[in-house]
Amino acid sequence: MKFLILTDHSGHSDQNSLYALTRTLAADERTDSVFLASRSDERNVPFFGGDLTSPLRGFTASPDLAFDPTGAQFAAAKESILYGETDIVWLRLPPPADANFFARLTSFAPAAEPLKKPVVINNPEGVLETGSKAFLYHFSDFTAPVRRVQSADDVRDFAAHYPIVLKPLREYGGRGLVKIANGLVDRDGKETPLDRWLETAKPGLEAGNYLAMKYLKNVAQGDKRILVVNGKILGASLRIPAPGQWLCNVAMGGTSIVADVTPEEQAMIAAIAPTLLEKGIVIFGADTLMDDDGKRVLSELNTNSIGGFPQAEAQTGRPILQQTINGIYDYLTNRL
Repeated sequence: MKFLILTDHSGHSDQNSLYALTRTLAADERTDSVFLASRSDERNVPFFGGDLTSPLRGFTASPDLAFDPTGAQFAAAKESILYGETDIVWLRLPPPADANFFARLTSFAPAAEPLKKPVVINNPEGVLETGSKAFLYHFSDFTAPVRRVQSADDVRDFAAHYPIVLKPLREYGGRGLVKIANGLVDRDGKETPLDRWLETAKPGLEAGNYLAMKYLKNVAQGDKRILVVNGKILGASLRIPAPGQWLCNVAMGGTSIVADVTPEEQAMIAAIAPTLLEKGIVIFGADTLMDDDGKRVLSELNTNSIGGFPQAEAQTGRPILQQTINGIYDYLTNRL
């Protein structure tokens, strides 16, 4: 099969999963070729601007692909490809998802043979739907108490029962999270009186941009990221918050260690994965927190350009990279 990987190399580091995953995919005997194209290549501006008939500039990846901090392998690439010349498009674009561009991918119709409409992983429509934190409502049996809030009164009412966390529906990586307890809002370690904060947040609240969830006192026990490909759990890591902090994201000072998946989490994934697969979500990360009763509950679903695969392989000693590629091919076998 011919793969096209759409990425954005401008924010890459040597920890980005793209390079290890691409090496493994390129080395697989089932793969005909893997073409890499970057949104940060100025020559690709027309394509990423919505003109899917515009040629993409990039290069064919080899099994020894490595991260280049200069970005020269993209900037100096001389090859080109048409979107409709590939069988599979693998989206490795950083969040947030570009709704307009994703809509164009979904509606693409080739003008004439031999061009075709590729299968896109993960499905753009599915990413846009599941990428909103409101999608957690579908799995409320597995979450802490959760509520969509659309006014200051909604927030006050929910926060009257217990401390809560407000999550912007379209943010990621812990951005924009606020904790509300005892009439105070904790945002990035700075406390503000609730009424004052609600005044500034009113437009976003009334637009329905927030999801509220009960704050869990056991958050210091870590946020577990479970990697799932084609419905199968491949690995998990536990992200521990920095001392005195409640956010577990590594980007915000937390640390990450290998973790086991509990029977409760296995049942959770078994319930979630079929729904996501129906929406074309082949690869996702499920995040869990320890609730006040000592049970792991679902806190996030991540379906856009999930990382951590080479790190999970190094931590566990299992062939997680190859298992990821196998999961993709197994999905495609049933899809094509």
